[in-house]
Amino acid sequence: MSEPVTTRRTLLAAAGAAGLAASLAACGDGGSNDPAGGGTDTDVPPADQTTGGQQDGGQPAEGGGSELAKTADIPEGGGTVFKDQKVVVTQPTSGEYKAYSAVCTHQNCLVAEVSDGTINCACHGSKFSITDGSVTAGPAQQALPAANISVEGDAIRMS
Repeated sequence: MSEPVTTRRTLLAAAGAAGLAASLAACGDGGSNDPAGGGTDTDVPPADQTTGGQQDGGQPAEGGGSELAKTADIPEGGGTVFKDQKVVVTQPTSGEYKAYSAVCTHQNCLVAEVSDGTINCACHGSKFSITDGSVTAGPAQQALPAANISVEGDAIRMS
C-alpha cells in the first residue's frame, strides 16, 4: 500500500485556512456588545470598580480610597486617564468631577485621552461624553460605566 502524498498546494491551502480563521477570530467579537465577552485588542481585563486603592506604602488612604489626583490637575471641560487604575476622571463644568471606567465598551481597549469634550479610544475611534459617559461616536454601543470617586478638599479619591 502506498503512503499518502502531501503536496505543496495542500500545505499552502491548509496554512491559508488556518491563518484566515485566526484573523477572523481576532478581529470579530461575535456581534456581542458585552464588554466582558468577545475579543480584546490589548488583553486588558475590565476595570474593577468595587475595590478601594492603596496609598504609597500599601496603606489604605483616608476615606477608604487612594488619591488619584488633585482637583487642579483635572482640566475644566476635559479630563485625565489613569491607566494603572483603569479610570478616567472628568470635570464637565467647574467643580463638577465625574469618573468612568477607562475600559472601552467596544473591545476592552483602554481609552487613550480626553479632548474636545470627549473621552477617546484610539483602538477603533469610539468617543464618549465627559458629562455622562454616553457614546458620542461608535463603534462602541454602550456607555462607559461610572466609577466611584469622592472629592475631599482638593483631593480626588477612589471610593
